[in-house]
Amino acid sequence: MTTLAALDAVAACMVRAQRLLFITGAGISADSGLPTYRGIGGLYHDRLTADGLCIEEALSGATMAARPELAWKHLAEIEARCRGAQPNAAHRLIAALEQEKPMVCVLTQNVDGLHRAAGSRNLIELHGTLHRLRCTACHHGRTVADYAGLQIPPECPLCGALMRPDVVLFGESLPLRSLARLEAVLGEGVDIVLAVGTSSVFPYISAPVLRALQCGIPTVEINPGETALSAVVTHRLRLRAAEALPELWRRMHPPEPAEG
Repeated sequence: MTTLAALDAVAACMVRAQRLLFITGAGISADSGLPTYRGIGGLYHDRLTADGLCIEEALSGATMAARPELAWKHLAEIEARCRGAQPNAAHRLIAALEQEKPMVCVLTQNVDGLHRAAGSRNLIELHGTLHRLRCTACHHGRTVADYAGLQIPPECPLCGALMRPDVVLFGESLPLRSLARLEAVLGEGVDIVLAVGTSSVFPYISAPVLRALQCGIPTVEINPGETALSAVVTHRLRLRAAEALPELWRRMHPPEPAEG
């Protein structure tokens, strides 16, 4: 199937769908200027950090507990790369669909906050967000626009203990509340599942797509690269998210015929 035919087919599915689930990864934010960290051209692609660690070790829960200054160093580097980034067309159009359809849910692995900034409200930030900090000892939390001027690592103003971003580090469990929300969405049923800009390497990311396939629900992958899902999805678009979503939107919203 040609790209144009695939775009037409996906747009037709999206027009019919009343309940849409988007699963997004770092690729959707690449057009906002953010690195994909481990993907091609990413911040840590095929190299160790300056401290000689792989990124999975540097950004692990174990490192945060034993060497918080090291974990925070790399978290601050990631936040600095994200600072000032704005939602792109893909983020904005997914948020716009939420205003048109009975149910549009976004399950994202991203911690950059761009979906929320674009206006998405039915949002499951499975890995949390860099902009929300929480104390490791008490219940204090705060939201920050960025890490500029922040003491690294920061101390809790109430008890003096370490504060950390409310994100899921490597080796840590996923938040049960977020998993329950995802299960509720899937349990109520979806009409289409779109994996956008994600390598789908984690089983909990690929599982909703595979579950939809088993139920005969259309599945879509939007990714210029090859992933584990590429060979099994119903429709595949070898495009960047910010290329594909405007094309799909245009097909879903054809111009009104001119009077005359």
